[in-house]
Amino acid sequence: MDRFSSTTLFPDTLAGTRDDLTEQWTIIWEQIKAPLIVPLLRIAVFLCLLMSILLFIERVYMGIVITLVKMFGRKPDKRYKWESLKDDVEIGNSCYPMVLVQIPMYNEKEVYQLSIGAACGLSWPSDRIIIQVLDDSTDPIIKNLVSMECQRWASKGIDIKYEIRDNRNGYKAGALKEGLKHPYVKQCDYVAIFDADFQPEPDFLWRTIPFLVHNPQLGLVQARWKFDLCDFPRIPA
Repeated sequence: MDRFSSTTLFPDTLAGTRDDLTEQWTIIWEQIKAPLIVPLLRIAVFLCLLMSILLFIERVYMGIVITLVKMFGRKPDKRYKWESLKDDVEIGNSCYPMVLVQIPMYNEKEVYQLSIGAACGLSWPSDRIIIQVLDDSTDPIIKNLVSMECQRWASKGIDIKYEIRDNRNGYKAGALKEGLKHPYVKQCDYVAIFDADFQPEPDFLWRTIPFLVHNPQLGLVQARWKFDLCDFPRIPA
């Protein structure tokens, strides 16, 4: 490329008419766009190519890992001891751990009945489970609905507690922490946490609690969950 002087880039005739200025700036742009734009485009192409390669490597790596886990990975019931809990005629239901089920909520008008109903429908000795609804709702109407739903289940003999607080410090985590401060929680051995839109299967506790009972080194059991939008209106894309 031929060299061009500062006189060519910034000619003295810039003080001319508007048309002359436009023409001169066009000439200047034509002279500098190649050495300015081309390197930037090359860098952009290189970065895009590099990112594509990294994404491809990530996909291949994840595919290999998933394949190896499915082929050689041991399932939880193989890695850890699991035995169904058995009845004890002498002590009755006291042989089963006391379980606290926490359900944090915040203006959950659409799902509060489903989640509370699913928690209250868990198959576990009724005197060994406490359902704790932690309602941080700011809408008084929704708060009243949730309270009435808890009262409805309580009238059926379910040990359900409706808890509210005067602030939202810590949001969901803060509500869960605050819920553990109530005196009746001290009698509980384990805590099960369900989000406001979770609907656990009735045998959830029978399938998960044995892992904690027979494996003292475990502090947490995370269950598999899936989406179910059948009862909700479709949202157009």
